[in-house]
Amino acid sequence: MKQLIAGNWKMNGTGADLTEIEALKKLLSSDVAACDVLICPPATLIARAAAVAGPIAIGGQDCHAKVSGAHTGDISAQMIKDAGGTAVIVGHSERRQDHGETDAIVSAKASAVLATGLTAIICVGETEAERMAGKALDVVAGQIAGSVPKDAPASTTAIAYEPVWAIGTGKTPTSPEIAQMHGHIRTRLKALLPAEGAGLRILYGGSVKPANAVEILGLPDVGGALVGGASLKAADFISIIRASAATS
Repeated sequence: MKQLIAGNWKMNGTGADLTEIEALKKLLSSDVAACDVLICPPATLIARAAAVAGPIAIGGQDCHAKVSGAHTGDISAQMIKDAGGTAVIVGHSERRQDHGETDAIVSAKASAVLATGLTAIICVGETEAERMAGKALDVVAGQIAGSVPKDAPASTTAIAYEPVWAIGTGKTPTSPEIAQMHGHIRTRLKALLPAEGAGLRILYGGSVKPANAVEILGLPDVGGALVGGASLKAADFISIIRASAATS
């Protein structure tokens, strides 16, 4: 399976920033065949981004577990699909921390995404305190057990390992640490989803940038990247996409 290079714009971007997606589309040329490329802008830009993205897939950063209802300010997976989205990130550490999302909530959201026919990118990752205490592997194993639906298909499900302490900090685990965690995640997925676990893409996220992308994307069981700040500018994001091509 191709690697997936996904950009999470977080709470950044207005209509003027769609020029970055248009610029990336021009830069991709033959590189688009080497990996799958996804950008998840704010919900306000999904429809407009999908209209100009060409071969770049567009997705959402979160969704509600329900299809519709009295949930002021929320957006459903069906709405994201209707706007032109093809994927949704669920369980990002910023949602878990800022909004108190539990594994059960994340699992319900992932199920809603999958039921709509979209790809669910389910985020897991430990805090710095948990890693320092030697609990990283256990924490991530617990998040996988609680957050990944038991009927998740490999074709439309990805896991994004994002150590919380590395997101936006410039810190990055060592290559052996990343390889160890991705191997651990693969083992847990095979146990949880015997028929599908070997095929899910496992993305790495957390201070991914052009300077370290080739090394990270070349590690065993790294099936792509979930990129934050470096996805906001086409010139930076294309370097990470080309790093994927270099390792394929």
